[in-house]
Amino acid sequence: MVILVILVNTLISLMLFYVVWRVWQLKQQLAYIADKLTAYESCTRTALNKAPENIYLSQQNIYNLRQKNQALQMQIQQVRQIIGLLLLARQIWQRYFIKLGLISGKRTVAK
Repeated sequence: MVILVILVNTLISLMLFYVVWRVWQLKQQLAYIADKLTAYESCTRTALNKAPENIYLSQQNIYNLRQKNQALQMQIQQVRQIIGLLLLARQIWQRYFIKLGLISGKRTVAK
């Protein structure tokens, strides 16, 4: 009977030793995860701390680009108008010389 009690106590002690060992491993894993999360939080805080300033600078840059784009759009429109006027002038000029050539009889025929 004493041997049975000693055997049961030894078995219980081994099971508890295994439980303690697993809890210790779990504690180590949780400590590792906590350290990693703390490091990630620190990096995130550093990045997000500068976010408002970066957003403001980006907004300023976008505003400046839109202003430059608007000026360039005006210049493009002016160039298109100038090209349109030049094409119109060319058409008028060609019509004038064609009529002038028909009236004066100086029109030459290509051979």
